[in-house]
Amino acid sequence: MQIPAETLSDGVILLRRWWAGDAELLHRLVNESLDHLAPWMPWAVDGYTERDARDFLTLSRESWLAAETFDYAIVAPDGTLAGSCGLMARIGRGGLEIGYWLAKACTGRGWATRAARLLTTEAFRVGANRVEIVHDVANHRSGAVPARLGFTRLEERPTRLPGGTAATGRVAVWRLTAPGGSPLGVASRAAGQGWGKV
Repeated sequence: MQIPAETLSDGVILLRRWWAGDAELLHRLVNESLDHLAPWMPWAVDGYTERDARDFLTLSRESWLAAETFDYAIVAPDGTLAGSCGLMARIGRGGLEIGYWLAKACTGRGWATRAARLLTTEAFRVGANRVEIVHDVANHRSGAVPARLGFTRLEERPTRLPGGTAATGRVAVWRLTAPGGSPLGVASRAAGQGWGKV
């Protein structure tokens, strides 16, 4: 597969690769939403320090260069940060998994769905043959995103990965398989192709 674009937009939200200088913004964004994130995100359970933010940004850069994970900041229409999302190459050859979270103040606007649509379109553009979204079975808001985008709910299964304070230990797995071309009929505007510099 090719490397995804560093910037994606649908004309409403912008997804851009996380930058090394985003630590303070990321730290503030997460801390304003800890009660919202901790039920599902294990890294938010015991608080989130600026060191945690810096460590994430370092890991994000390293994982991008290793073609393992492609993390993006979700930028709201007014230019402020609204959350994070990414493509993860951890479900086997030819597949990419999508993850996402939004700040508490940014929910209910369809931005998670828009972000997942952009990532799905980009995943198929770069050569993925399938895209999956996995979430705790109790996280119904997260599960609404793949349902809106036409993913098929394949199964529920136990997980060994840590979860947040409300995690059940079981996850739902959704999949969309590429029949060829853009599966969602949405053309993403991409810029910054290739590896680039951070």
